[in-house]
Amino acid sequence: MALLNFKKRDAAENGPVNPTVEAFLQGYSIEVMPRTAEKVEDFRALLPEGTRVYIAHIEGTPIEDMVKTAKRIAAEGYPVMPHFPARIIKDAATLENWISMYQGEAGVEQALLLAGGLDKPQGDFDSSMQLMETGLFDKAGFKRLHVAGHPEGNKDIDPDGSTKNVDDALRWKQKFSETTDAEMALATQFAFDAKPIIEWADGLKAAGIDLPIHIGIAGPAKLQTLIKFAIACGVGPSLKVLQKRAMDVSKLLLPYEPTDVITELANHKAANPDFNITNVHFFPLGGVKTNANWAINNGGASAKPANT
Repeated sequence: MALLNFKKRDAAENGPVNPTVEAFLQGYSIEVMPRTAEKVEDFRALLPEGTRVYIAHIEGTPIEDMVKTAKRIAAEGYPVMPHFPARIIKDAATLENWISMYQGEAGVEQALLLAGGLDKPQGDFDSSMQLMETGLFDKAGFKRLHVAGHPEGNKDIDPDGSTKNVDDALRWKQKFSETTDAEMALATQFAFDAKPIIEWADGLKAAGIDLPIHIGIAGPAKLQTLIKFAIACGVGPSLKVLQKRAMDVSKLLLPYEPTDVITELANHKAANPDFNITNVHFFPLGGVKTNANWAINNGGASAKPANT
C-alpha cells in the first residue's frame, strides 16, 4: 500500500506524485536535434540541473550545426552527449576533427556511438565498434561513452529476426568497457511495453552483460505520430500497444503518455533494486516542451527545472 501514499505535486497541477516514479525518473536524459533545440527558449525552464542532453545527428545535418547546438546547451549548464553515427563519418581524420570541434567549442566529454540508420556506410566506418577501435575517444579523454541497445532486436543488424549479431556486438562492447577509461552504458531504442523490456534486461544480466541500461521511452505525442516513428525506427512487438489503443475510439484522439510503461518499470525497479535499468532516456517525439512538462507533472523533485 506504500505506493498509494503519494506526495502532493510540486508542479502547479493538482494530483499526487508517485514516489516510485519520482525515484525512477531521477537523472533522466532527453534527446534533441538542432532544429528542435531551436524551439526551446531556455532549457533551464524545462530541465532539471545536470540533465544529460543527447543531440541526435541526422544524415545531412552539418557538423557546424551540431556543434553550435552543443555549445548553446552546454552554456546553459547541461552536459551534452552528441551522437556519432558511424555510417555518416568519412574516415578517422573526420572523426578526430569532430571530436576536436565538440571539445574545443562546447567542452564535450561524452558521446553516443551508434551505426546510424543508413543501409550503406558513406565512408570507412560501418559500426560503433569500429569507432571505438580507433582509440580516438580515449585519446581525447572522453569520460562517458554510450552505445545502442535494442530490447526488441534490430532488423538492420539481424534481418532474419534473430538476435545473434546484436548479442555478439553487446559481448564485444562489454569487453571494451573493461579496457576503456570511459564509463559505458546502453542507451536503448524506445518500446511501449514493460514486460519485454524487463525480460530483455534480465537476459543481458544472465548473459554476463552488466552495462547499465538507460531505457528509451517515447515521450507524450499524438498516437499517429508515435505509430509513424515506431514503424520507421523498427520498434518490435510492443508496437501492438499503440495499435490496440488506436482501435479504441475513446482514446484515438487523445495523446499518448508514457505513464503506464514507466510506472510498471519503476515498480519493478523498486521491488528489484539490482535491476540493471538505471535511468530513463526520453525521445520527445511530441516536442521537447511537451515531454519536459510531462516529467515535471509526474516526476516531482526528480524533474524540477533548474530555474525554479
